[in-house]
Amino acid sequence: MLSVQSLSHAHRFVPATEAGHAPLLLLHGTGGDEDDLLPLGRTLAPGAALLSPRGAVLEGGMPRFFRRLREGVFDEDDVRRRANDLADFVRDAREAYGLAAPVAVGFSNGANIAAAMLLLRPEALGGAVLLRAMSPLREPPAVDLTGKPVLILSGAMDPIVPADDVSGLAATLRSAGATVEHRTLPSGHGLSQSDVALAQAWLAAL
Repeated sequence: MLSVQSLSHAHRFVPATEAGHAPLLLLHGTGGDEDDLLPLGRTLAPGAALLSPRGAVLEGGMPRFFRRLREGVFDEDDVRRRANDLADFVRDAREAYGLAAPVAVGFSNGANIAAAMLLLRPEALGGAVLLRAMSPLREPPAVDLTGKPVLILSGAMDPIVPADDVSGLAATLRSAGATVEHRTLPSGHGLSQSDVALAQAWLAAL
């Protein structure tokens, strides 16, 4: 693994070992770090380059990618700032490591910042796998996501993510032109083997 200290976010980078795979941008949930999703990334796309930053916000000592006011209520000014900061990190990391636009794989808070990047800085990402995502912005800007692939995997028994909220996110991305597949699984907020299998198959088909 390589680490470039000059980039804005602490991170891990795992170079590709096989050609033909889109790089993955791994975005952890609350309390995770830059090592958290590396095993998932290796499972989802064996041989792909992995770029895994640590969230720059701390909540009770736990890393996150943006501030929230309380559970399910986001500081939207901070969402916008941090999404732009992360997009700048991705731009700089692509130059440093010679990467194509990555596909984000985000869980929970990481999925929310990935959705915000799609809406605010769509050029930063080649697509996204959003695991247990919520709508990051109540009034998203107009954006052109024509043809950008997005997979959203929700949990039917998720106590954190309201079903109508994530359905609204899927509709927002579709209306912007993204190619969205939204599946609701019989699970809670945690990930299941079905999440892994579906995301793996979806990435392999890109």
